[in-house]
Amino acid sequence: MSIPMESLFLYLPIFLALYVVTKHLLNKIQNLPPSPFPSLPIIGHLYLLKPPMYRTLAQISKRKGPVVLLQFGSRKVLLVSSPSAAEECFTKNDIIFANRPRLLIGKQLGYNYTSLAWAPYGDHWRNLRRIATLEILSAARLQVLYSIRIDEIRSLIHRLFLKQFQSVDLKTMFNELTMNVMMTMIAGKRYYGEDLTNLEEANMFKEIQAETFKVSGTTNIGDHLPWIKSRELEKRLMECRRKRDEFMQELLEEHRKEKGTYISAEKTKTLVEFLLKLQETDPEYYKDEIIKGLMMVLLIAGTDTTTNTMEWTFSLLLNHPEILKKAQTEIDNRVGHGRLLDETDLVHLPFLRNIINESLRMYPVAPLLVPHESSDDCKVGGFHVPRGTMLMVNMWAIQNDPKIWVDPRKFKPVRFDGVEGGRDGFRSMPFGSGRRECPGEGQALRMIGLTLGSLIQCFEWERPSKEMIGMREGIGFTMPKAQPLIGKCHPRPTMLKLLSQT
Repeated sequence: MSIPMESLFLYLPIFLALYVVTKHLLNKIQNLPPSPFPSLPIIGHLYLLKPPMYRTLAQISKRKGPVVLLQFGSRKVLLVSSPSAAEECFTKNDIIFANRPRLLIGKQLGYNYTSLAWAPYGDHWRNLRRIATLEILSAARLQVLYSIRIDEIRSLIHRLFLKQFQSVDLKTMFNELTMNVMMTMIAGKRYYGEDLTNLEEANMFKEIQAETFKVSGTTNIGDHLPWIKSRELEKRLMECRRKRDEFMQELLEEHRKEKGTYISAEKTKTLVEFLLKLQETDPEYYKDEIIKGLMMVLLIAGTDTTTNTMEWTFSLLLNHPEILKKAQTEIDNRVGHGRLLDETDLVHLPFLRNIINESLRMYPVAPLLVPHESSDDCKVGGFHVPRGTMLMVNMWAIQNDPKIWVDPRKFKPVRFDGVEGGRDGFRSMPFGSGRRECPGEGQALRMIGLTLGSLIQCFEWERPSKEMIGMREGIGFTMPKAQPLIGKCHPRPTMLKLLSQT
C-alpha cells in the first residue's frame, strides 16, 4: 500500500519533532552533558558549525556551559571549555582519553593510525612516545643539536642585514628557518636558502610540504558522515601520502648507501641514522613505515606550529613597540652588545618568555588541541560520557575567557610574571596536557625564544606603514594569520660591528 505524497509532507514535521524531543529527553535520563537543541536526524549539530570552529564552539559553550555534548553526524563529541573540566579529562580520566579518533588524516598521513600522533593508546604508542621524549626530543639531545638551530638563525640574521630598510616577508623567513632546522635534524639536509646541494630535490620537498599543510587543514565531512565521503579529498590525501612516502623512502635508502662511507659521531647522528640503527636491532618492529611515520610527525607538528607562533608573536610586538623596547632593554642588560644572544641566555630573559607565553595564550597554534577519544565510559563535570566519544578541548576559549583572564584580548605579557614554564594550571596549556601532550614543547620554545630574541637584539623594527598589523585569524588547524606578516628593520648601531661579521 502506497502512502500519498501529501500524507508524507504532513507527517514529516511530526516525526522530526518527536525524534528531537525524544532524543533530548533520553539525554537527560542518561545524565549526558547538556546539548544544543535541536540535534537533527543524520547531521546532528553539524548545521551549527561555522569557521573558525573554535569561535563557534566557544559561543555554544557560553550558552550551554563548560561541558557540552555535541553530535557530529554519527559521532558523539564532548566539548570542554573550562580549566576544571580540562583538568578532569587530563588527570582523573587521562588514560581513558588517551586514544585518538579514527579520522581520515590519521589513516592517510599517519600510516594507517600507526604514527605517534594517531596511534591508539597501547604498547606501540608508548614505545614511540619513549623514543620521541627520551631519544629524539630530550633536553640532552636538543642541546647536542644546538649548532643546527644557531647556524640557521645566524643565516636569517645575515639575510635580514642584507635587506635592511626593506619590507621583508617574515612569514616566509620563519617558515624556511623552521623547515631547515627540522630537516637538518632529521636527515642532515637543507632545502631553503642559498647553497643548496640538490635544487630539484629541494623543490620537490617544498611542493610536498605545501600540499600536506593544505590538505591536512581541510575539514572532512566523511569523518562524521561516513556515507558521504569526499572522494576528491581522499584522493588528494592518498596522492600526498604517496609523494611523501616516496620522498622519505629515498632519504632512507640514501642513508643506507652512505652508511659504509662515513661514520657519524654518536652524538651528532641524524634522526634517520638513529632510527636505522634501531632497525638493525629489531627489524621486525622498526620497519621503514614506523621510521617514516616518526619523520612525518616531526615535519608536520614541528614546523608550521613554530612558524605561526613566531609570526603571531612578532605581529603583537610590532603593534606594541613599547613592549618590544622593553624586551630589547632586557636583552641589552642581560647579554650586552659584545656578543650575539645564545640559547643559554634564555633562562635569564623572563620578560621574553612572558611575551611568548602571552602570545601562545592569545593565539594557541592548536586552538582545539588534537582530538582525543574515550576508550571507556567515564564522568566529566558530573555527567556521563559514553565510550567512543571524541573529546575536543577548546583551548582558545579557555585562554581567552574574560571570566578567567582580565582583559583577555589585550597583549599583557606581565600577566605571566612568576608563572613557571608558562603554564598556569589548566588555564593555559597551549601544548596540551596528560599522556598525549606535545613532546616537542622544548624544541619549539628553544626555537621561538632564540629566534625572536636574536631579531630583537640585532635590529630596530617597525611596521611597513602607519597602519597596525592585521591580526585576523586565517583558516587552518594551526590557526595561521590571515595575512602574512611584513616588517621592516635596520641594524641597531650598537650591533653593527657584530652584524657586519655574520
